[in-house]
Order: sequence, then C-alpha cells, then structure tokens
Amino acid sequence: MTAASRAPIRFAAIGLNHNHIYGQTRAMLNAGAELVSVYAEEDDLVADYIKAFPQVGRVADKHAILEDNSIQLVVSATIPDVRAATAIDVMRHGKDVMVDKPGVITLDELAEVRKVQRETGRIFSVCFSERFENRATEKASQLVAAGAIGKVVQTVGLGPHALRNNPRPDWFFQRKRYGGILCDIAAHQCDQFLHFTGSTSAEVVASHVGNFGNPDTPELEDFGEVLLRGNGGTGFIRVDWFTPKGLGTWGDGRLTILGTDGYIELRKYIDIGGRPGGDHLFLVDGKSLQHIDCQSEELPYGPRLIQDILNRTETAMSQQHCFLATELALKAEAMAVRLGGLK
Repeated sequence: MTAASRAPIRFAAIGLNHNHIYGQTRAMLNAGAELVSVYAEEDDLVADYIKAFPQVGRVADKHAILEDNSIQLVVSATIPDVRAATAIDVMRHGKDVMVDKPGVITLDELAEVRKVQRETGRIFSVCFSERFENRATEKASQLVAAGAIGKVVQTVGLGPHALRNNPRPDWFFQRKRYGGILCDIAAHQCDQFLHFTGSTSAEVVASHVGNFGNPDTPELEDFGEVLLRGNGGTGFIRVDWFTPKGLGTWGDGRLTILGTDGYIELRKYIDIGGRPGGDHLFLVDGKSLQHIDCQSEELPYGPRLIQDILNRTETAMSQQHCFLATELALKAEAMAVRLGGLK
C-alpha cells in the first residue's frame, strides 16, 4: 500500500488569488491529507502553486474536481467576492470546503451560505490563520482553557499589515471585491474574541473605518476599529495598513487576553523587545511574569478538520462559531462610521 493510498482524505484547490492558499494547503498536507488537483484561471498562479506542491495535477475545468467523488475537501482562496459562490458550488457537489477569510463579503451571501450548509450538511470552514496557523495562539488557548488567567474579561486584538510588502492586484483596491478592512482583516480578531471569551452570542457596539494615508486608492480602507460585546466578555479590535518598512516583517500582530487572575499577551510575528523570531507569549499572573517560546507548539486545526470530515463532528471549529465570527465582521463593516475622506 502506498503512502498516498493511506491518506485519510483527498483534497483539491480551487482558486489561488491570495497567498493564504499555501497555508491552507500545508495545514492539510501536514495532517496527512493527499493533495490531488488544482484549478485556477491564472496560469502564473497555477505555475507557482505547482512549484510549491509538485505532486498536484492541474485540471482545465473546475468540474473535474467538483465531480470527482474521491475528493472530500476543497480549499479555496479565490477573490473574496466570488468565495461564497465557490463554497456553495462545492457544498452542493457533496464536498466540504475550507475558504480563506473573508469567507463571504455581504450579509446576503452569508445567509445563502448558511442555507446551503444547513441543507447539504457539509462543512463550511473559514481558515482563520491568525489563530489556526499561529503557535502562540494555540498555546494561549491551552492556558486559558486550563484557567491560567481566571475568567476572561476582554480581548484586545491588533492586526496591522504592510500594504506594499508584495504586489497587490487591482481587485485588492476595489471595495466591492475585497469587502472592506473590517470584513477582511478583522474577521481574524472577531474569531479570536469569540474563542477566548467563550461568547456564543455577540453584538457590534461601534465601529469606524477610514482612508488616512492612501488618497490615490480611494476605495481602500487603511484603518478600522471595532468594539464588541458578547455574553462571555468584551473585545476591542484595531486593524490597519500602516506597518512601516523599518519593522522587518509584514505586521506586529498582537493579542492581549485579560483575565480576572492575570493576562496573556501574544506577539505573534515579531517581538520588538528584541527576541528573535515569532510566536512569543507573555503570561502574567499572581506569581510571576513568564515569556514562553511557542515555536514548537503543535497546530491542531488540520488534524481536527480531517477527523470532522471523516466523523461529521465539529472539533476544529463549530459551524455556529464560524458563522458568528463572519457575521460580526460583516456587521462591523456595514455599520462603520466612515472617516478620513471615505464616502
């Protein structure tokens, strides 16, 4: 029996428009899944993907994937305004789907995805990579679950990004295509707020978006903030495209989790205090301040998703959580006060 035949599931990729597709693919490969095929219209994107994953075969029509009954999962990072339609097509063909964030960009799309997911019973999973692919965040999950900081009161999620760290396609600057900064980036922080506070219901109290530094691309929102209130705690989010070149990485992403008995701060991608690498966790409680290097922490999202696909369970992320995190980001975007020249 070959290694490929022992793979627990087979999966394929449809749509390669965001580089997050590489993390999505590796999450499944590292968990033991077999990558079968890829479909995308753009020759250059497919060529780069095949270079990274030479075992994959290109198909000329996405229906070659959709109608292949041996494929259980499709991963997708299409342009955001077609992600909902792609996911719906996949689920209606009897397959589970993992999309990049934002999973959808309008509340109407969310309603339709919810409807199809309920009708088909398939898994619709948004790969919230700032949690699922970050080892410090996984360690924080373990510590919070063990009661290391008592009851969680609030999360503060910061998601700064660098605008010009790689070439951006035209759709990136078109609001109707990318959905807005809160719909897009802040989906990560909405997910972490729900996860760490344990909230199963939540509302957007206030939100703002602005374009303060990029007048040449007037549809780009380069700043956003949100205040959330849930039945398990509160949350504050700030996201932006203002990472300066001098930082040395694409963003100083951070998460602070405040508890009744202490707090945790994550410096996910860089520690500006001087420690090398990423995945830094600081734990402060009644006894001490600890720095924990989390680079060797295991990431459970991929293995858990495979088990969910095989057993029809919800161990990687509940469907209700996935939809609520997405809904909060969409509502924050829809109700945001527009600043800095935005109309």
